[in-house]
This record gives sequence, structure tokens and C-alpha cells, in this order.
Amino acid sequence: MEYFRLGVLLASFQFIIAAGQAAGTNSVVDNSAKNQLEFYAATHPNDTTILAQNSFGAVFPSLTASLTVGPRGPVLLQDSFLIEKLQQGVRDKIVERNVHAKGAGAFGYFQVTHDISKYTKAAFLQPGKRTKVAARFSGATGEAGSADTRFDPRGFAVKFYTEEGIYDFTGNNLPVFMVREPMIAHDITKARRRNPQTHLPDLNAALDLISERPEMAMFLIFFTSDMANPKSYRCMKGYGINTYKMVNAKGKAVYVKLHWTPNQKQEYFTLEEAIKMYTQPDILIEDLYDSIAKKNFPSWNFSIQVMTYEQAAKHPQNPFDATKFWKTEEYPLIPVGKMVLNKNPVNYFVQVEQIAFSPSNMVPGIEASPDRLLHARMFAYPDSQLYRLGTNYAQIPVNRCPFVTHTYLRDGSMNVGDNGDNSPNYYPNTFHGYNGNTKPYYRQHVDRISGDVDRVDLGDDDNFSLPKYQWEKHIGPEERQRMIKNAVALLSLASKRVQQKVITNILLPINEDLANTIKAALKL
Repeated sequence: MEYFRLGVLLASFQFIIAAGQAAGTNSVVDNSAKNQLEFYAATHPNDTTILAQNSFGAVFPSLTASLTVGPRGPVLLQDSFLIEKLQQGVRDKIVERNVHAKGAGAFGYFQVTHDISKYTKAAFLQPGKRTKVAARFSGATGEAGSADTRFDPRGFAVKFYTEEGIYDFTGNNLPVFMVREPMIAHDITKARRRNPQTHLPDLNAALDLISERPEMAMFLIFFTSDMANPKSYRCMKGYGINTYKMVNAKGKAVYVKLHWTPNQKQEYFTLEEAIKMYTQPDILIEDLYDSIAKKNFPSWNFSIQVMTYEQAAKHPQNPFDATKFWKTEEYPLIPVGKMVLNKNPVNYFVQVEQIAFSPSNMVPGIEASPDRLLHARMFAYPDSQLYRLGTNYAQIPVNRCPFVTHTYLRDGSMNVGDNGDNSPNYYPNTFHGYNGNTKPYYRQHVDRISGDVDRVDLGDDDNFSLPKYQWEKHIGPEERQRMIKNAVALLSLASKRVQQKVITNILLPINEDLANTIKAALKL
């Protein structure tokens, strides 16, 4: 699907030219993405008294001419304005996200509509609470310049600016993750990248890895289904993937799965439509921006599934396995609240490119479960931001806690906060520094665990009962045909040997007719 770049590029130019011609016929400037600059000019008077300055406030003598010896002479090294501009020009990009590189962002609020205080003491989830949020939707493994409709899982992340600190929801548009074992989680990312020799997309790697890990069967079912390719971020579902723990005010804990359901009509691209939309590679970003600009504010309902400790002990599968979901017939969705996105970013780089999410950002009442993949994510996510954005990325306004934090974490590169002012920078101390004697409310729930310390690969766990259930109970005849077409299209880009492995190791244990139909289509 990524082998038609030249044609896509030419079509994109044609689309841009046509859009420009259409825009030129309109006398009224709307606030759509295509007209952002025209809208800015229409809403900001041309104030010629505002002079261009450098980063330190000095007015530029000229923005079109360097300081030279005569009209044909060399540039002088003393031209500090030119040097600063050149230096900024080679440093104005930051490290691209390792995954979820390209995305759209927006801001709004979350309103609690139902009482779940019996499950959690989290202040922002108490009845009637309203909390500011920032959301980012993204492709999972595509590069920053990839098409929005690329066949790829989608990221769904929400940052809550709560009265108890930052809480981050980090999920995807599919209910399960590809693997349960963090040791091979990054291999999934590498297998989806360009071939190390040809530097071309190569699905042999990803499909080869899938065929060797049967726990990916459930992911493959969802990945080839309709829900994998939404027509807009607005109609996309969101799943927390991992299992979390909620603790109420009495200290009682339950396990939960987290869900977002759009209030917009859920529509999805077919494979053919997705390929055609490569001529508009930013269609999902543009759609979200324009919808909010037109005050057609998208919203999602937030709900949870609850599993008690007793239910977890008797659950037929590992309830902390990120490659599995909980059946809603057994663990129904419990409504919690509603998120509304009603504000576009003013500056994409500052508010979207620099926003940083991590499942480790939790508040009292929400904690980690024994989910091993979650534990790895809780380390890897903030570590990636330390590398990408720097030691003090939490001080960037879009990531900043909504209140002043009293912390002993000081100094570091690009520290632009108060840095604790002149208070003691160590603990314990007797000089009236911040109190470290935590109140019982803030202490985490106590769990008891036991077992042998060992390396246990759960690759042979129950990997096929849920894919069989999903295929037989929740996928209708028409969607099955589309899924088969999607699977054939993906597998056709791999070698015959890899195709056969996927059919034998993954598809055949799910459903024999499914495997044979795809095998026949591939002429194996």
C-alpha cells in the first residue's frame, strides 16, 4: 500500500491546486484547516508597529538581507542575526516519536455523568466533576509523513488535568495489543519499520513475527476488521488495552478495563477507499480540526468493565493478558462520563508535538494491576519522553500539572519552573521542607503475591478461544468478506513461505473455512 508514492504525490498536488482554486472563489473566510492563514489575517488587524525580533527581543535590522562586504562581497561572521537564524534552522525539529509519530490533538473537558464512587476514590471521577482534558489521536507505527489512512492501529490518548495531578489514559482503537510479553514488544515496532537494507516497507517481517506468536491471533482478527480503519478520529473507539486497578475510599480494590465510545456515527474505510484516500494523506487530522472549527464538537462516552478479585481468580484466561478482552456479556460496560473536545490547538508544535503521555501518570484511586505489559509501558513511556523532550518535559505547559508541584526533584536541563525556590532540596530535613509523611489516603493499595522468580514465556497460553468466539459470534457475513479481502491484501505483500505460516499457525486454529478461503485466494 505504500508503493504508489509518486502517484500519490502527483494526486496530492492536484488536490491542493483544486482546493486553492475553490478557496479563491469564496468571499467569506471560514475557519477551516485550509483557510487557517486567511482566517488569521481576517481576525488580526495588520499592525505594522509590531516589528520582528530575535529570541532575545532585539529587532531584526533586515529579514531579507545578510550583513556583507558590499553587494557582492562575503557575509560577515559578526552578523549575529543571521547566525541565530541559521542555528535555529538546524535545531527546530525534535526527535520523532518512536511510535505514534503522526497525530492530531484537541482540547476540551470531561464531565462525570454516573456515580462510580463504589469503585474508585479518584477525585475527578466523583459525581458531577468536570475536568479539563487534552486528547491526541494517531497512527501507531507510521512515520510522521505517512498517510492517515495507512493500514495501522490508531492511538487514543487523553490527558486529564485533575485536582490531584495529571492522569493519562493511553490506549488504542483496538481492544487488544499484539503481544503480552514486554520482552518482544519493541520487536513489533521494528518489524513494521522499513527493511534494513532496501529501506522499503516490507511486510514479510511483521507477518513473519505474527506467525511465530500465536497470541497475536486476536489482534489479527481486529486488525483486519472494519474497526481498524475509521473514517475519522471522531468516530473512533478507544480502549485502555491493559487491565488497571481501581480503589475506593474504603480501600477496596477491583480490576477494570477502560473504554471510550464515540457519540458520532461509527464509519470505516474499506481497503479500496483507504488506498484512494492516500491522495489526502492528512484527512483525519483535517477532519478533526474542521469539525471543531465549525463547532461540531466531537464527544465520547467513557465506561469501565469491572472484575472483582474473586472473579479474576476464577477467570478462564489470564485477566491481565493484554492480548485478550473481557466479554461484555460477562462484564458489562458501566457508564462513567462524557468527553467533549471543543478547542483546536493554537500551535501544533507546542501543544500536540510536545504533549507527552504515560500510563504511569495515575492519581489516587487508580493503580496498576499485575499486567506485565503495563509495567513495561510505565517505564518505557516516560523514558521515551525524557529522551525526546528532555529532563524537565513535565514543565512544558501542555504537560504541566494544573497546580504548583512541591517536589524534591530539582535542576536538570531546561528547568524553567521555580525549582523549589530556596527551600531544602533533600529529604528528610529539619528545615521545614515539604512534608514526606504521606497521609493514608495517598498510600497505594496493598496486595499479596507469591511465586517462583523465573522467566516464563506464556506463548502457549489459551490463544484461540477468544478469536474463535469473536469470529463466530460478533462478525457478520458481510464484514467477514471484507476481513478476508483485507487479510488477502496484507498477506499478498509477503512471501509464499510467510503466507503459509500465517495460515497454518494463526488462521487455521481460528476457523478452517477462514483459513482455506484465504489460502485459495492467495493460490497457495
